[in-house]
Amino acid sequence: MIGGSTPEALAARFTGVTHMWVADGPAQRTERARRQLLAAIGANEPATLNQVAKSVGRGAPAVSRSVDALVRSGLVERMQDPEHRRRLALRLTKDGRERLSSRTAGNANLQTKLERLANSELRAVERAIEILERGL
Repeated sequence: MIGGSTPEALAARFTGVTHMWVADGPAQRTERARRQLLAAIGANEPATLNQVAKSVGRGAPAVSRSVDALVRSGLVERMQDPEHRRRLALRLTKDGRERLSSRTAGNANLQTKLERLANSELRAVERAIEILERGL
């Protein structure tokens, strides 16, 4: 026990606080899923649909529909797999790479909330993050 709380209780509290601080509406969930797909494609380029599905832990049909949306948005392009003529490969477009590398959109809400904290509170948050990063 730590200060009267078990690690289990602290984990539950931390999860609750995280949900309060980070916007978690449908738009945010959609953007997280989109970024997850972009990251999976980028990590496996030229990626196959099955590689991406396995990477994100979803079925190929669901991933296929999501990839269709990414293609329509201009973030992903389909091309013939250089190793197998009958299979399609996925690549990020320039816009897809930019979207994946830009973190500011996802952090804007949290940043606004952190800006309201006193310097001493920001230092405490920074220390907590350092501790969590070290343990992960």
